Amino acid sequence: MTFNPLEQRGIPLDRQLRNWRELDVEPVDPDHGDPYTRCRVITMNGIEVEAILFSHQMARHCPDPEIKRQLAEVRYIEHQQQKAVNWLLPGVASVLETTIAYEQVAVDLTAWVARMEPDPYLKQAYQFGVLEDFDHLYRYANLYEMIEHRKAEAIVDQLTEVMPGRPTKYHHRHPADNVRDPYDRTRTDPLSKLHALTIMSTEQQTMNFYMNVGPTYMEPIARQLYQEIGLIEEEHVTHYESLVDPGETWWEQLVNHEYNECYLYHSFMEQESDPKVKAIWELHLNMELEHLRIACDLMRRHDGREPEEILAPQLPNVMTFEPNKAYLRELLATQMDLTTLGTGYVRDAHERFEKLQADIHGGEEPASERVIDEHRAMFGREYRLVTEGEHPDPAMRQG
Repeated sequence: MTFNPLEQRGIPLDRQLRNWRELDVEPVDPDHGDPYTRCRVITMNGIEVEAILFSHQMARHCPDPEIKRQLAEVRYIEHQQQKAVNWLLPGVASVLETTIAYEQVAVDLTAWVARMEPDPYLKQAYQFGVLEDFDHLYRYANLYEMIEHRKAEAIVDQLTEVMPGRPTKYHHRHPADNVRDPYDRTRTDPLSKLHALTIMSTEQQTMNFYMNVGPTYMEPIARQLYQEIGLIEEEHVTHYESLVDPGETWWEQLVNHEYNECYLYHSFMEQESDPKVKAIWELHLNMELEHLRIACDLMRRHDGREPEEILAPQLPNVMTFEPNKAYLRELLATQMDLTTLGTGYVRDAHERFEKLQADIHGGEEPASERVIDEHRAMFGREYRLVTEGEHPDPAMRQG
């Protein structure tokens, strides 16, 4: 069934405000809910946070008070949406449990986008990044068993494997080598714009989350691991945000943000198994249709262009949370040794990479390596969740 959000009418903006009772949503079941429901919640929280931050930035660069007021009205509703979405997370989950769920999002969302991305250069950017998030999941899962004496399969279920990816200590690159070439806004597939905005937003939310929760732990190894991986998330945001054409006008970006929210709420509504959460996705979709209409009107008036010039004529196939085990194993077998040089990818360490590595590690093993060593010392083995056979890379198999 095709769905063109430009042809749909949503809830009028003056009817979108919710009172406290309506915003007090019931959280998802932490023990019996679908892990991918939690992944959808985390994703949409990141999308709403990006929408809010973008709107604030646009307002700060806008001299027209009437436009500022229009942005403020929509942004207030976006804030309510973000609160309703993020408050679906159960309060009983620890920070580390939520962290593992964040990394499951990064793994399965980025893998799906890489599979579906039509542009080879953009596809490679997602393939490169997902092997690093895959390794972060493995490091945090080992920390989880050490600190909370629980196993990550209680969070990710059997949907996502947990084993080494590209080793985290090799993710630290010179900042210049984290900047990619942007897509061309005049020629790229509209789907590519949605992919780039989605992955940038979710990685940004992960970066923000780690910046805030990292020092809340007392255990030195936990504090150090969050600090290390939090810095890598900055690299990932740089990596993904640079894929977006900087020539897009503010109005074009605004329309892309609203269209992407319609796409994702529609996608998640179509696949949601929890009826209460599904109702929220449907409500927010109907709100976003009106936000998109407002953004399109602003673009016509102030950019002198029709939104149809930049948007897909109908929503693409739904973005889906599903296991990506075979695809990830293929990447593990073929791309573990990649790093970046300029805007491209190489297999050999180069001078700029080696200098940054020497400077940041200071001759010692980073926390990402020590957490595995400490886990082995504590339990006699490292933690892995392997459902499809041995690790594809022989060098990464357990002895």
